Amino acid sequence: MQKSLDRDDKFLPQIIFVSLSLIVGCSFRTGGNPQHVSPMNTQSPQTAQLQLPIIKPRIVVYKQQRKLEFYSDQKLLRTYRVALGFNPVPDKQREGDGATPEGDFYIFVKNNKSAYYLSLGISYPNAEDAERGFRDGLINKKQRDDILEAIKRKTTPPQYTQLGGLIYIHGNGAGKDWTWGCVALENADIKELYEAVSVGTPVKILP
Repeated sequence: MQKSLDRDDKFLPQIIFVSLSLIVGCSFRTGGNPQHVSPMNTQSPQTAQLQLPIIKPRIVVYKQQRKLEFYSDQKLLRTYRVALGFNPVPDKQREGDGATPEGDFYIFVKNNKSAYYLSLGISYPNAEDAERGFRDGLINKKQRDDILEAIKRKTTPPQYTQLGGLIYIHGNGAGKDWTWGCVALENADIKELYEAVSVGTPVKILP
């Protein structure tokens, strides 16, 4: 079974690491028993199109409830059902653990050539992850400092360390938890979200 990778070559030029990225990137997982996502009762009617541009857009993901809320400042605009990594409960700790990260992030890239229809890159690892990884011996001081500098500048944090990376909000379905840590939506939902957000949009992921 082929495993493909969300990638934007302008922002993630390390294509020589494709064998590693197949492990840490979002992909279908073989084996195991994926957790199916129950239909949501909180989905708001979405008959009216979003009026662009969105003022102060922000994204909040609630892992336990398997939902993504999209806001304009304090106004809730949309609620989307989502699927998570195949290890959906814990916070992401390291490469290959299948967990979806928790914390404060931002969109660092928009990829319209994603293997998963469309994708929005989430700035994992963040500063908290970098400090934890350095403390636990998963990354060295230079890697920690590079992550902290990227977060400070709101650019792409290093994606190929033992902390893992290549975490996206993308399409290809929200019926069950199937990714390697990404947040997956139905294609119609990611299309609407993709068109409404810009690079730099804040993303908060809660347990």
